[in-house]
Amino acid sequence: MNICWITIYVRDMAESLKFYTQTLGLQVKRSFSAGGGTEICFLDGKGTDLELIFDPNRKEVSCAADVSVGFQVESLDKTMADLKEKGITQITGPIAPNPSIRFIFVTDPNGLKIQLAEQN
Repeated sequence: MNICWITIYVRDMAESLKFYTQTLGLQVKRSFSAGGGTEICFLDGKGTDLELIFDPNRKEVSCAADVSVGFQVESLDKTMADLKEKGITQITGPIAPNPSIRFIFVTDPNGLKIQLAEQN
């Protein structure tokens, strides 16, 4: 069994797409309207996609405080510099629980924690 995608309901599709494509560098794989104003967009996760859903009938979007989505990066130092250039100022870390990994956390526009990790 393989994980196909992770679904995130979003408050604003344009704002979320800007974060995931322009800030994190993911590419749109496909997007479509699901009727009733609902928009769905799949972002290429190189194995596990990220599915963003905007549903105008949802009053709230809730992200669990203890859930994060992790992405592997080549250079954590370069990633942190890029994020700061793009206006991301709320960065937690870097955290290095052992010599083979370092990571940071940022928050997406919907309140979801995003972990960016460099593995040695």
